[in-house]
Amino acid sequence: MNGPQPPMRIAAASELCRAWRESGERIAFTNGVFDVLHLGHATYLAEARRRADRLVVGINSDASVRRLGKGPERPIHTAEDRAALLSCLRFVDAVAIFEEDTPLDLILVLRPDLLLKGADYDAACTDASDPRYIVGAAEVRSWGGAVETVDLVPGHSTTGILRRGGR
Repeated sequence: MNGPQPPMRIAAASELCRAWRESGERIAFTNGVFDVLHLGHATYLAEARRRADRLVVGINSDASVRRLGKGPERPIHTAEDRAALLSCLRFVDAVAIFEEDTPLDLILVLRPDLLLKGADYDAACTDASDPRYIVGAAEVRSWGGAVETVDLVPGHSTTGILRRGGR
């Protein structure tokens, strides 16, 4: 049985993506904080993986989460713990932690074929100042990739769960 895996270094994730691409596999990428893993996350990630042969998940570092202004208690779990938990999901092929405020640098290194975000974003939005804009969309399209959204599970968000006291 496979246990939790440590997050991949970006160079290792890039090499893995290169090998998958050379094997003809389609690579999807998504990102987020994934601080309190819940049904919404699992459903979203399973659907993301269904759309490609491989799924790479980028997660915000602890410092990056704090800069996002998610709240004074966030992140609840360390980036390493969040990455290890995500690595246990059978539909996640690799997890990498990014330090920046956005995953753009990671996207540029990995060059995914498909960039995915939740449906609270807009794949057609081209205004980078719009909160619905998907970071990396223009870049992924520039090398022939696609950008899509995945429907969210109503009532399942980390913020909502924490607001309800974990229920």
